[in-house]
Amino acid sequence: QLRLVESGGGLVQSGGSLRLSCAASGLDDYVVGWFRQAPGKEREAVSYITSSGFNTGFKTGYADSVKGRFTISRDNFKNTVYLQMNRLKTEDTGVYYCAASNTYYSGDYMIELPYDYWGQGTQVAVSS
Repeated sequence: QLRLVESGGGLVQSGGSLRLSCAASGLDDYVVGWFRQAPGKEREAVSYITSSGFNTGFKTGYADSVKGRFTISRDNFKNTVYLQMNRLKTEDTGVYYCAASNTYYSGDYMIELPYDYWGQGTQVAVSS
């Protein structure tokens, strides 16, 4: 059983930055995605990064709304995946969840289906 622990959330002004972390023992074998849920809205995919098992190298994906502002990365020595969030906007407010998958999926990892494990979430609040 993989236990994901998110950290790094908080309150920041619009235009500011935060870095979220998702840590778990053995995480280097998993594709990791970040999702978020704003108040009153459905949970949506933000970004993902593939595992070291992909022979094409790490692949990443981003939602259109965060491209150019957010960067996902991983440190396999630390079993941690990061989401660097820059130029934050009020619409980035929500609970951010990391999720992990060790199931090969031929489609895009920007949906919830492939993910088997979820963290508890970390709150991000961006004020105007």
